[in-house]
Amino acid sequence: MNTRALRRTALIAAVASTSALVLAGCSGAGGSASGDGEVTLTIATFNDFGYTDALLQEYMDANPNVTIVHNKAATSNEARENYFQKLGKTGLADIEAIEVDWMPEVMEYADLLAPVPDDLKSRWLDYKVEAATSPEGQLVGYGTDIGPEGVCYRSDLFAAAGLPTDRAEVAKLLEGDWSTYFAVGDQYVAATGKAFFDSAGGTYQGAINQVEAAYENPDDGSITATGNPEVRDIYDEVLEASATQSAHLGQWSDDWFAGLSNGAFATMLCPGWMLGVIEGNAPEVTGWDIANVFPGGAGNWGGSYLTVPANGENVEAAQELADWLTDPETQVKAFENAGTFPSQVDALSAEALTSSTNAYFNDAPVGEMLSERAQAVEVSPYKGQFYFQINDAMQKALTRVEDGTQSAADSWQQWATEVDALS
Repeated sequence: MNTRALRRTALIAAVASTSALVLAGCSGAGGSASGDGEVTLTIATFNDFGYTDALLQEYMDANPNVTIVHNKAATSNEARENYFQKLGKTGLADIEAIEVDWMPEVMEYADLLAPVPDDLKSRWLDYKVEAATSPEGQLVGYGTDIGPEGVCYRSDLFAAAGLPTDRAEVAKLLEGDWSTYFAVGDQYVAATGKAFFDSAGGTYQGAINQVEAAYENPDDGSITATGNPEVRDIYDEVLEASATQSAHLGQWSDDWFAGLSNGAFATMLCPGWMLGVIEGNAPEVTGWDIANVFPGGAGNWGGSYLTVPANGENVEAAQELADWLTDPETQVKAFENAGTFPSQVDALSAEALTSSTNAYFNDAPVGEMLSERAQAVEVSPYKGQFYFQINDAMQKALTRVEDGTQSAADSWQQWATEVDALS
């Protein structure tokens, strides 16, 4: 087994961090990475894509004429705001990372992005390609990762509650629907008096990702969110459990980051990219582990793409770098760096991926586990033009309840009003 730990730095060290590196790329002609002239490329990401200095150094070794400046936004929301303010104008990086939930909006402006070469289309899983392909057949996103989910848990806190700690036994304990997960939460709270999960928002996200068409009608794009009984049922179930089981720590807040290390909660939903977030922000904790299970069967949370603005100064060189960053071999390395599970077909069967273990998570066989979690996903939710806005408003609605600003009923009504204003 590959015993290299998946290393990840803290998710948010500052509002943004920038590193200038002299990098190199693949072969190409005039104006490309392999040209004779000096080329400076900028790449803008958020959270952690696994693009470490060491990984990017490999690109330098092939093409020393290229300088890359890597800018990392503090949050995906900040990156999204910047992206849509500047797309088609000036000020964007040569390569811009986007989150899958933005893709319906991005596709409205597909003509402002340089297309992915046709010979690369077979590189990715079908649904990854479909989500980034315009009605005219133009693929505009270089797929990076997907987000198959397990359940991360603190084995030391489980032991204190008299619950099993072995990951196979924990998987058996949690096997079932969301009511099973919350029933175990009741046991944990009864035994310890402490919170079982981190937040209503994060837990809701795991459940809503299992709904085929949560907010919009796939046939005509009309907004159906406020009248969808599945949405209301998840909202009510999560908030009912939250009242006694949640630490009420909004994800990505300072208190939430602190909670990863101080035992503020015992479990959290874990797509592959979350593993690095935990390790990077709780490096001294020895109790974190991951179970090969997910409430309701399976789920995928997140995933991203790289895009190349068509009006950039170095489009061809940027396309070459995006190609290299998203080829199967490089994406397996990014997974080893940050837990970003590859969306490339060839990468999924690579021995370097399937044999990968994570020392921080008690040597969990994360490559094998996340591969199984990915294969168990049966629902690819429809996400229309307004998905991001509706879901972001829902996250704020859940936060208002958890922080005591509003009752569940009043917060739902405010959310419904905000959603109605979109149509």
